[in-house]
Amino acid sequence: MCPSAEPHRPKETEAPRLRRTSSERDLLDAVPAASSLAAQGADAADRDGRLAAETVAALTDAGFHRLFVPPGWGGCDGTFTTLVTTVAAVGEGCASAAWVAAVFANFGRLAGFLPQEGQRAIWGNGADARLSGAVAPSGRALPAPGGWLLSGRWQYVSGASFSDWALLAGRAAEGGGEQVRFFAVPRHEYEITGTWSAPGMRGTGSDTVRVEGAFVAKELSFPRRPAAGGTSSPYRRLAAPSAAVTPLCFVSPALGAASAALAAWAERLRGAGTSGKAPTEAARIAFARSTGEVDAARLLVDRVASGADRGRVMTRPEVARHARDTALAMDLVSTAVSRLYRLVGTSGQSESRFQRPWRDITTAAGHALLDFEAAGRSYTDELITSRKAAHGAPQDARSHRD
Repeated sequence: MCPSAEPHRPKETEAPRLRRTSSERDLLDAVPAASSLAAQGADAADRDGRLAAETVAALTDAGFHRLFVPPGWGGCDGTFTTLVTTVAAVGEGCASAAWVAAVFANFGRLAGFLPQEGQRAIWGNGADARLSGAVAPSGRALPAPGGWLLSGRWQYVSGASFSDWALLAGRAAEGGGEQVRFFAVPRHEYEITGTWSAPGMRGTGSDTVRVEGAFVAKELSFPRRPAAGGTSSPYRRLAAPSAAVTPLCFVSPALGAASAALAAWAERLRGAGTSGKAPTEAARIAFARSTGEVDAARLLVDRVASGADRGRVMTRPEVARHARDTALAMDLVSTAVSRLYRLVGTSGQSESRFQRPWRDITTAAGHALLDFEAAGRSYTDELITSRKAAHGAPQDARSHRD
């Protein structure tokens, strides 16, 4: 680590120096080019275990970092629907790039819970600061004059090598007890160790971040509770509890990878037809079933995103249903692609167009926030204990038409 000689504190400025205010339309328009560049670098990212600098620059220029940044700092206070659409589109070219884009967008959202002084430290000179981080409280913070001294080791910090800041969860001693808080730590205050070696999502560079006794000013920290439960805010991105929306960041790249896998399979089936050898009945049926499952997954994810975009604090049953829907969508996508990967045969399994989506999706499906058993238990428990019939199964069925 390279500790600074002076504690890092926000600098007061008369007014933020803004890059032009971004819009969701800017991002939507820029995504095809970013996806194409990500696709060109996908093989290298898979081999090297990290994205190319050019790919990260393309994601930055497209506006993923600014999607959830407040307009006053140059962002667009974007929607979760746009997040899903754009991340999935990039995922068609490179799922690792899509994952990192979603992580940067999500931690930009979480930084919106910082006090204004802390937001100024991050975005005062523009909204393109790259924030990565970890939500598991793997560090400890001790009180210090004007803030805390933070130490810890956080695993699986995606995009860490390209981050300007890390937003890290830790347990802070306060008032005779402790609470979980997030701490915004500038790049010069943390070390990165290359520990990521999963078979899929290799280009995410989800390495380990280590901090030793870094001073974090009070303006650069906030308690986890508002983010976990959602809060009333003029910015809709802060209203939805993290459990309801964070899983969108991890299922959306998988949706993109699944689309790429289905496109490769469609090409394979058409090739079999033009060669005079008709596709087997098993292949035709498997393809139809898998496309249906991916379509169903996208409908579930779209419902979660549109529900979060309403900009209001959700009830516990609603949060549980959102988590259930996202985890179920991941199960559907994983099942669909695994079926086709088995069926493609030994020769096809060695082709990156079939193998990489399968590896990426299988790895993504292992994320704790996409565990259907846990999400399913929570949903059923809420359904049983809630006294509001509106959150029962009949309402779930009607809500597809809301």
